[in-house]
Amino acid sequence: MNQSRDLTLHQRILSDIEGRIVSGDWPPGHRIPFEVDLATQYDCSRMTVNKVLTQLAKAGLIERRKKSGSFVTQPQAQSAILEIHDIKAEVQSLNLPYSYAVSKKVSRKAKADDSRRLELPVASSVVEVVCIHNAGARPFCLEERLISLATVPEAADADFLTMAPGPWLLNQVPWSTAEHRIHAVSAGAELAAALDIPRHTACLVVERRTWSNAGPVTHVRFTYPGDRHALVARFTPAS
Repeated sequence: MNQSRDLTLHQRILSDIEGRIVSGDWPPGHRIPFEVDLATQYDCSRMTVNKVLTQLAKAGLIERRKKSGSFVTQPQAQSAILEIHDIKAEVQSLNLPYSYAVSKKVSRKAKADDSRRLELPVASSVVEVVCIHNAGARPFCLEERLISLATVPEAADADFLTMAPGPWLLNQVPWSTAEHRIHAVSAGAELAAALDIPRHTACLVVERRTWSNAGPVTHVRFTYPGDRHALVARFTPAS
């Protein structure tokens, strides 16, 4: 492969990936194909692909994660840094008694959707936990969580009866990276029943993924009735 062809191919790959990101064909969070797959697709060396991905990362279009791959970044205008708060402390700050109950806890093989949420191969071992957090007599939040047993094998034996999965995990595994995704949903029949709210009530959903140096730790989806939770992020202008 001569140098001129190398440069032309570099620009072609760069243009193709940039085009897919800018057009929205690859939305924020989308996993970029692995280097070996791109090298096969473009009939080039992995070194050429690596240089392209490095250039895209420096431009802020993608994020490269060790052992996980490369992902389209969130637009800066839509990004906010949110702390990982303890729901118990949040409820108590409202001067309301806190309680929670585990409605489901099962160890099983990951399905296709689980694999997407946790970035694990299909059929990996996971723990699924569903909890209801209460503020006084009213449900405050529905927690739906997946835990990777490859990263946190102790979760298989935890019953989460005296400590909720979130603080339990913080005590077990120091996380190194976290990602939040926030969106709104209209409560369907199942969600309305779980949160004791009318159907079609507006709800706030906060999805969180965390990683440790050993790999993916957990994906959790917190769903709040829209009038029972607020998100606040403090930030300063970029220098």
